[in-house]
Amino acid sequence: MSSVPTINAAERERLLSAYPDVFHRSFMQRWGLLLISAAVFVYLAFCFAFFNVIPTFVNGNWDRAAIYVQDWYSWRAQPRLRFQNDQVVPQWTSRRQYPEGADINWLKPNADGSRYTVTFGSDGDRMEVTPSRVDVYIDGKLYPVTITHDRASLPSDAPARMQQDDNKVNVYYGFAGQAEIRTNQVYIQRRFLGWANFFFDTHSPFWGRSLPEVVGLMFSGERLDPNQSNASLALDNFLNNASWQHGDILSKLMQTLVMAFVGTLFGTLVAFPLAFIAARNIMRSRAANWGTKRLFDFLRSIDMLIWALFFTRAFGPGPLPGIAAIFFTDTGALGKVYAEALENIDDKQREGVRSVGAAPVAVQRYGVIPQVLPVFISQSLYFWESNTRSATAIGAVGAGGIGLKLLESMKTNSDWDKVAYMVLLILLVVFAFDNLSNALRSRVMGKKGH
Repeated sequence: MSSVPTINAAERERLLSAYPDVFHRSFMQRWGLLLISAAVFVYLAFCFAFFNVIPTFVNGNWDRAAIYVQDWYSWRAQPRLRFQNDQVVPQWTSRRQYPEGADINWLKPNADGSRYTVTFGSDGDRMEVTPSRVDVYIDGKLYPVTITHDRASLPSDAPARMQQDDNKVNVYYGFAGQAEIRTNQVYIQRRFLGWANFFFDTHSPFWGRSLPEVVGLMFSGERLDPNQSNASLALDNFLNNASWQHGDILSKLMQTLVMAFVGTLFGTLVAFPLAFIAARNIMRSRAANWGTKRLFDFLRSIDMLIWALFFTRAFGPGPLPGIAAIFFTDTGALGKVYAEALENIDDKQREGVRSVGAAPVAVQRYGVIPQVLPVFISQSLYFWESNTRSATAIGAVGAGGIGLKLLESMKTNSDWDKVAYMVLLILLVVFAFDNLSNALRSRVMGKKGH
């Protein structure tokens, strides 16, 4: 068994004197990491208390949030069964999912219209609605709700899925839907998976047809409209779908992409010459360097969203404020990046071009630009990709594009399926532009294999 090596006192003293920083660490070297970790913990605890994080989570409307999430992947039919002259009269919301007089298998009237049967599933969950009484069936068992002129009353043996809310009664059938029984109407919410009438609205001759039927009509069927082909009619009906407004949404999406591209392009074109003035090794005037860099600081220190709000007030809503906001912010940010790249060039190339008697412009053209151009193009492509996302956010404050359309759908609190649709479109576009930008940057930087 080998013994542990030891050193004598003289060798120990020699090492201590030769390497004092190793053996005699400062207080911060020994305890700095622990102190920083403790400070971060205290800061986070302060933030939790200051912003009331725990009470906010506890008191949050999680049931409403769950409904909004369900609206992303399902749709609700929402008829109101109104009581008029001892009859039950259905009325629909503006996003009517069924055409006039459609035979709806879950909403059936009796012969004289005095009773409607609403089915919420195949396990016996249903409602029999009349102006004076609503028979609620849950798991096949009857729970009658009586209706008077001032109150809908819950039965004494009602389960937890039925609740009295002042003078109305709420009935919950899980994902299948719910109902709100009032003195003058029953408000029904019937939920189904998918997005209703996504391709064609109820006014289209293609509505209700299966995909094979639609494809067959488009390419080989008899013309539904003598003035145009079925394929043209299908495209027109799809883009002008009254419920989903595909044409308007795609137009706003293109508007967003144009905002990002034009704003980034203008920012690049203005930042490029200004960066040469800001770079100390290119422009020898300290006043010009200082003034240009402070201009960059001013432009980029104001957030793009603030610029968008400012220009929206100045020019009104539309894509122009969005382009201006991106242009101002990118001019400041790109100008700073460009100037720093110029200040870090290799002066040997510039001196080589100058040594053959080249003019100052030629010195910059052949001695400087070849060194920084790949960096300039790479940064501009990155900003273009980033601005594709940012243009959506600034559009929500009135700068046009799909962001404004997204905000309008959110405000209704009933178009969350349309919100999901637009979010998916934005994700697809961002994904495509991310890959395109990465590919272009790789080629510019000479990394064709990546």
